Amino acid sequence: MSDAVALVRVPELSDVAEYAYAATVDPPARLVFTAGACPLDTEGRTVAPGDPAAQARQVMANLEVALAAAGARLADVGKTTVYVASPRQSDLVAAWEVVRDAFGDHDPPSTLLGVAVLGYTDQLVEVEAVAAVRGETR
Repeated sequence: MSDAVALVRVPELSDVAEYAYAATVDPPARLVFTAGACPLDTEGRTVAPGDPAAQARQVMANLEVALAAAGARLADVGKTTVYVASPRQSDLVAAWEVVRDAFGDHDPPSTLLGVAVLGYTDQLVEVEAVAAVRGETR
């Protein structure tokens, strides 16, 4: 777990959610805001059309690369938003399970949304994150 992000468990709320209900960041810390990670390969093509789980795997790989470029890692993430372009709850769950598993024991607060459409042709999944890290600024 990050030394900058503290996950907050709330015993008064249901434990059904597979994430912490809140996170705190104490100064000094540098915040990292990512753009929505998309299921694009290095050539800019959307991978796995029609498969939200496969797209979520590519999204999380791309998110890790973006975080690393900013000096952060998944364990530094304090909040995510997961977008899935589908009216089917099963598609949201399929994408969410991949995102959840990518974080392992670090379960930052997250919002999971079903949306009408995302930016790229055949895109079903997008994940944005906010991370916090200690140390030198870039």
